[in-house]
Amino acid sequence: MQRFLFVLAMVGVLAACDTTKQVAQVPVVEVEERLLDTLYVTAPEITQEEEFYALPAYNPSAQQDNDLLHTRLEIAFDWDKEQVIGTAQLDVRPYFYPVNQLTLDAKSFTFSQVTLGDGTPLQYTYDGKQINIQLPRYYNREETYQVKLSYVATPRADGGSDAITSDKGLFFINPRGEEGDKPRQIWTQGETENNSRWFPTIDKPNERCTQEVYVTVPANYATLSNGIKQSFQYNADDTRTDYWLMDDPHAPYLFMLAIGDFAVVEDAPWNNKPVNYYVEPEFATHAKAIFPHTPEMLTFFSNITGVPYPWDKYSQIVVRDYVSGPWKTQRVLFSGSLCSVQKGN
Repeated sequence: MQRFLFVLAMVGVLAACDTTKQVAQVPVVEVEERLLDTLYVTAPEITQEEEFYALPAYNPSAQQDNDLLHTRLEIAFDWDKEQVIGTAQLDVRPYFYPVNQLTLDAKSFTFSQVTLGDGTPLQYTYDGKQINIQLPRYYNREETYQVKLSYVATPRADGGSDAITSDKGLFFINPRGEEGDKPRQIWTQGETENNSRWFPTIDKPNERCTQEVYVTVPANYATLSNGIKQSFQYNADDTRTDYWLMDDPHAPYLFMLAIGDFAVVEDAPWNNKPVNYYVEPEFATHAKAIFPHTPEMLTFFSNITGVPYPWDKYSQIVVRDYVSGPWKTQRVLFSGSLCSVQKGN
């Protein structure tokens, strides 16, 4: 009886250990083979010198030894000589390492005085393009120092490009009234390193600073600059001094000025920001037709980019003899007034 039970148990174990499985049927796939045409790759024999194949020169961002924080300008003009008479007060801080020198871009200047903010005279050298100022001691990156420069600038062009035909920076239009009925104007075009033709600065696109400008002009002329006009004052010599303040940091090439006999036409504000157009007086009644739908445009681009227009105002101005743009127009962000600067003949 025990032998019989053992045989039954062994049969049960063998039945439980049966590893036979049903093999899935694999579908047959037809493979198509096709012989393609032979491709031959050739190159001309190398005959040039080895340096011909060197990598192009690396153009890094400008080195930042000093960080320009704020620029305060007081400027007037000699229209007959086409000169800018100015005082620049710069707030500067070492970018990282301690410094005892400050180098500023300033093309075709004459300097009458260079001092610290407290009036201490400073030694400097000048090569016609840059002024290198010797500071009285080393300053570290936790310290801000102030430099003040009195100067006369004579903007002139050394060249240009297909996009911007002149690098003069600041342009006098009919300054002596010799060109018939063409209006007298002054306007600037600083892109990308041309504003250093009318004020000393660290004229590099990777720099950022705030600004304030006191600009003295004939009393009957309008002015336009970055930010908001804070005040104005009439002077005894039949001039007026306007004070413009821009307290959002922006690149030095975006500093702008326009001066002349302009009518200022206000459009509907956009998000409580002024929208206006500077045109010659005879076109004042047509200004809104010349620049239609500007507030709607600000809404459109703010929505499509997801970035609301950030500056204090949006201004557009039409000037004579502008130097850029395939259709003689250019829209340029002047940090606080996105100005459409249109050339007229």
